[in-house]
Amino acid sequence: MSTLTIPLPEFKPADFASDQEVRWCPGCGDYSILAQTRKVLAKLGCAPHNTVFISGIGCSSRFPYYMNTYGFHSIHGRAPTFATGLKLARPELNVWIATGDGDGLSIGGNHLLHIIRRNPNIKILLFNNKIYGLTKGQYSPTSEKGKKTKSSPMGTLDNPLRPLTFALGAGATFAARAMATDVKHLEYVLERAARHNGTALVEIDQNCLIFNDGAFEPLSAKETKNDTTLMVEHGKPLLFGKNLDKGIRLNGLEPEVAKGDAPGILVHDEKSPSATLAFMLSNLAQPEFPEPFGVLRAIEADTLDQLTREQLDLAKAKRPADLQAVLDGGEAWTLS
Repeated sequence: MSTLTIPLPEFKPADFASDQEVRWCPGCGDYSILAQTRKVLAKLGCAPHNTVFISGIGCSSRFPYYMNTYGFHSIHGRAPTFATGLKLARPELNVWIATGDGDGLSIGGNHLLHIIRRNPNIKILLFNNKIYGLTKGQYSPTSEKGKKTKSSPMGTLDNPLRPLTFALGAGATFAARAMATDVKHLEYVLERAARHNGTALVEIDQNCLIFNDGAFEPLSAKETKNDTTLMVEHGKPLLFGKNLDKGIRLNGLEPEVAKGDAPGILVHDEKSPSATLAFMLSNLAQPEFPEPFGVLRAIEADTLDQLTREQLDLAKAKRPADLQAVLDGGEAWTLS
């Protein structure tokens, strides 16, 4: 007997573009994230009618309006809650979250922590511009210490939160970082996240021209990025520099920069169960170390939606649904 093979529907990035006017500031990195997300969804054959984008509050949270998919523009910091509930109710849907460093890591920090540890099959785009843009330039959880803003005129006293360190500390099964201006690498990371079975968090550094212009200049400028960024790849040594002439190794338990051909240069392992290397990489920072970009961790683990379905099936098998038995059970009396 012959088997009928039905090909996946073919989509173009334009199929994911809504009819809404994109209203971000000209030159904002959000445009790049939007374009690469549409490209990846089309490439993977994701149907718009089976895809949902959920956001909270902020510039990044306008994302659902610009996608020709289903979407929720929810409340501040609570997108993970909405997304988790939706995934449990409709596990067949392709669920994404668009959030920012303020929305996701300040008021939404608790919710972000719990969606990561529960590991539902949901993708999280965390736009990081190190500032509150929509509310006009207050410092955010990722702003550098000493940052002078409208809410910290003498400089913030807070230590900045590192999104990937936070995610790994919560047990992330997929944690990655990309730069909005490096579109090819961003596309690669988004595709890896989309293919991951579980919660995938992608931190995307993007410039806010209005309130924090140049925040990532040392990491994106052609003259400096070779020495300030470390592009990690599974199974490859941790080398950086224009000629890959520098590397990362351990001195005891502490990382250090060494010559690229020195003994002991570490090799990246994104699949390590302990996430020890990924956690160390997430803490590397300028000016002593290059900032890491790429997939820091990608492991397989049980997902919340799968475990929930299995538990429900088990409960149904043990106690078949009988509404009348429920109504007649417990403290009930028959009146005659």
